[in-house]
Amino acid sequence: MHLYLNYAREHWTNKDENPPVGLILCAEKDSAVAKYALEGLPNKILAAEYKLALPDVKLLQDELRKTQRLLYRRIKKNE
Repeated sequence: MHLYLNYAREHWTNKDENPPVGLILCAEKDSAVAKYALEGLPNKILAAEYKLALPDVKLLQDELRKTQRLLYRRIKKNE
């Protein structure tokens, strides 16, 4: 994750954007492992509650469309 975030920051992030954030999805919760694995890294990596199944397909499609519209507006604003 650290490698990916460094690459994303260098190659995909615009100068006016915040640095990328990593999200690790886990099948089990172990606070000690998360603490020692992620503590002290310069990149922001978050561990969150996991889900055993993906949300409904329609919900995912709606969220993707919403994100696309927001990104399109941001691009148009910066032109």
